[in-house]
Amino acid sequence: MILFYLWPDMKKPIDILSAGELLVDMITAEFVQSLDEATLFKRIPGGSPANLCSNMARLGGNTMLVATVGNDDMGRVLKNYVTNLGVDGSGILLSEDYPTTLILVTRSATTSDFVPYRGADSQLSIRQFPFGKFEDIAIFHSTCFALSKDPAQSVILEAAERAKRAKCLISLDANYASKIWPDQVDAQKKVREYVRLGAMVKISDVDWTRLFNEPAASPEIVIDYFLKNNAAEVCYTLGEKGCWVANDKERHFLPSRPVEVKDTTGAGDAFWAGYLTATIDGKSLLERAMAGRKMAETKISVFGALPATVNREILYESEE
Repeated sequence: MILFYLWPDMKKPIDILSAGELLVDMITAEFVQSLDEATLFKRIPGGSPANLCSNMARLGGNTMLVATVGNDDMGRVLKNYVTNLGVDGSGILLSEDYPTTLILVTRSATTSDFVPYRGADSQLSIRQFPFGKFEDIAIFHSTCFALSKDPAQSVILEAAERAKRAKCLISLDANYASKIWPDQVDAQKKVREYVRLGAMVKISDVDWTRLFNEPAASPEIVIDYFLKNNAAEVCYTLGEKGCWVANDKERHFLPSRPVEVKDTTGAGDAFWAGYLTATIDGKSLLERAMAGRKMAETKISVFGALPATVNREILYESEE
């Protein structure tokens, strides 16, 4: 059973350690339906764990990233980019054996398509994790992308177990895609293994369909599935329709609001950054969802990355 009364003590020296991919997103300059239509691309630093770390740093958080990039021009650009935002990059390894991972992404107002060219992202080592600092970390976070391939998979699962023993809150973005993780059964198994550590889980309706081949699953099915597998909280996002947030004591639906959409890439990472920041700030379940929505709205209203700093107070502005 998750001990929710422990959560208010979230003020630790390090807000989050995020483990997984730091990579280059090449996003189409125009809105397109498929990559076949694309002719021009914009280079943007990406990778869900890196985006999350960077967004929480923009909000004034103290964040750490464990990731591997190539010891090449792009790898060095990426490391410099996140560290200049204030992310602790001491856990970022520059690999001599693998190039920096690249993802081609369609610019979309709904769900982006992508093609991965994987390189260094999965080459994590247990030595990259600062285990001596784990008791100073509030949240340990990772993603399905990061868990999709060894050695990163085994290393992250071991690190998550050690983080749990150090009383870190565990977080997962279940951003499953078969292009990244072809063995769907293995993905389901590893997701359950991670969730059973008492994870806070974010999953979209698209992620759920990809992971379980169950289109348009009801919120009750999704929420109950993860809570029965010992999740601490579940956030089920429904794109333009809104999101559900739940734990074993309460459930809330939060509708979306009209926003001019310029780019949806990274919106989920922005949402989770707002949500986890509000968790650290001791906000209620519904307030955390509202903070996530505000951060996602901020992200989708710009093309590319957010500004270097984002006023934390916008997460809690009155909505009346």
